Amino acid sequence: MTTRTSFSVSRYAPRRGPLLKLTARDSVLRRLDWPMLLSALALSLLGSLLVWSATRGRTQLNQGDPYYFLFRHLLNTGIGLALMVGTIWLGHRTLRGAVPVLYGISILLILAVLTPLGATINGAHAWIVIGGGFSLQPSEFVKITIILIMAMLLAAKVDAGDQLHPDHGTVAKALVLAALPMGIVMLMPDLGSVMVMAVIVLGVLLASGASNRWVLGLIGAGVLGAFLVTALGMLDEYQINRFAAFANPDLDPAGVGYNTNQARIAIGSGGLYGTGLFKGHQTSGQFVPEQQTDFIFTVAGEELGFVGAGLILVLLGIVLWRACRIARETTELYGTIVAAGIIAWFAFQAFENIGMTLGIMPVAGLPLPFVSYGGSSMFAVWVAIGLLQSIRVQRPMTA
Repeated sequence: MTTRTSFSVSRYAPRRGPLLKLTARDSVLRRLDWPMLLSALALSLLGSLLVWSATRGRTQLNQGDPYYFLFRHLLNTGIGLALMVGTIWLGHRTLRGAVPVLYGISILLILAVLTPLGATINGAHAWIVIGGGFSLQPSEFVKITIILIMAMLLAAKVDAGDQLHPDHGTVAKALVLAALPMGIVMLMPDLGSVMVMAVIVLGVLLASGASNRWVLGLIGAGVLGAFLVTALGMLDEYQINRFAAFANPDLDPAGVGYNTNQARIAIGSGGLYGTGLFKGHQTSGQFVPEQQTDFIFTVAGEELGFVGAGLILVLLGIVLWRACRIARETTELYGTIVAAGIIAWFAFQAFENIGMTLGIMPVAGLPLPFVSYGGSSMFAVWVAIGLLQSIRVQRPMTA
């Protein structure tokens, strides 16, 4: 007998009752998951202070304006909130019909990165420079389209009541569609984004009720793929150096291990309550590179201490907890899969980002969701929040 994940899909039988009908007593605002929304907003606002602290003295970055990155981070947050509202207004069910188009657009965007339109930032050729100081990282949006295209395929027959679990052919098609953009992103190379996408695919499969053989096979393929990528020399030298520094932090403390060593010094110097906002010696001394993006957690650790850094973890935990509740409570497999993919994305990316500042994970160039500076990342995570809120708002009425 074919083994399957323990996730139950019996509650996904097609419903004949009325769908959501909003009244004055049952409005969209009342149906929103406010703990999740307020926690995500608190993370973004806290991130604006940390970004400000990390960049206000870096004249080579802020063009002589100490408020440059602060205003842009707040602007990115505002745009992200607008995208979230638009996503809720459209609804995840409406977007479900547009998934093939969105998938095609995302493929075109990441292909454009490999053309002369692409630009290299921080070692990764993963950006499209728009102009006026703005740039776009398409791989951030690919994370969303991978979740949506896989959910659309894996849930189609289950939500229609034709099957209890996705069949092998459907799972194979979903994996092929996920592998295509992942392969293109790997060519950039953007190993950090590929790692996140791989975890997303695994989370989606686990939530879909697919056979455990697919899950085990995917893990095996990931191990084999990592070996082949290394053996065939597909990684750039800086990426190999990052893994070498992770394996041996004392290998080159002034070279490849510099970022991690400085990050650990910054976090360790914060103690319980921190040195105070804008008073961190490591931060003001600009010892930690890319502190407003990949290493933003070091600012919290140094200036806000264990308490401030712990607050970030608590807020992230609330977002993930509420997302798990939404995944559990929805009565359609499509919504469950979308929520599970977002949970896997947020959880792994946060763990990797914070882990690399503590030296327990290799440096992979991933932003901390909601907190790090970066428009593409901010827009993508708020669209994801919009999808989660839509799943909650549009869940069918109970009898």
